[in-house]
Amino acid sequence: MSVRRLAEKQPPSFAFTPENLAWAKAQIAKYPEGRQQSAVIPILWRAQEQSGGWLPQKAIEATAELLGMARIRVLEVATFYTMFNLSPVGKFNVQLCGTTPCMLRGSEELKKVCRRIIGEQDHVTSDGLFSWTEVECLGACVNAPMVQINYDYYEDLTPESFTRILNDLSLGKTPKPGPQINRLNSAPVGGQTTLLDKA
Repeated sequence: MSVRRLAEKQPPSFAFTPENLAWAKAQIAKYPEGRQQSAVIPILWRAQEQSGGWLPQKAIEATAELLGMARIRVLEVATFYTMFNLSPVGKFNVQLCGTTPCMLRGSEELKKVCRRIIGEQDHVTSDGLFSWTEVECLGACVNAPMVQINYDYYEDLTPESFTRILNDLSLGKTPKPGPQINRLNSAPVGGQTTLLDKA
């Protein structure tokens, strides 16, 4: 894994909204006395959501203060887990799986689509709509190749279907997540092949 650093340009401040602060305090209360710092990951996640999909340094510091942790400890968590974005992302943040099953089934062609439509990795388009990065396994290898866009997974992709999804998002449409071929979830293409005897 490459070194992960905070973005050079940072907002001057961060404060949890009243709703997010109440939510964070409820998360902290779930842990036994002396273990409240265990809430660091969900609180960082909420801070990232509040910040538009990335974690500014001031959000990391606010999380540390809320949990009574040294700032460096929270920074260690934020830089270790790739689910935390350390620089701004687009409204639609594309995470493209580059692990072996997806690579064998066409993720290299999907990277070309990302470069053509979005630009280079970790770059936000000028309209603020898109960014992309290559990630490790997204957990649906049978439906490779796949991407995660914000909270939705798009599977069984081809360059054409992936292009359509990106175009639909740019037009304000909501593409159907899941398999992009005639497949139910992770079932075999063409339907069930085992356990067919109803007796």
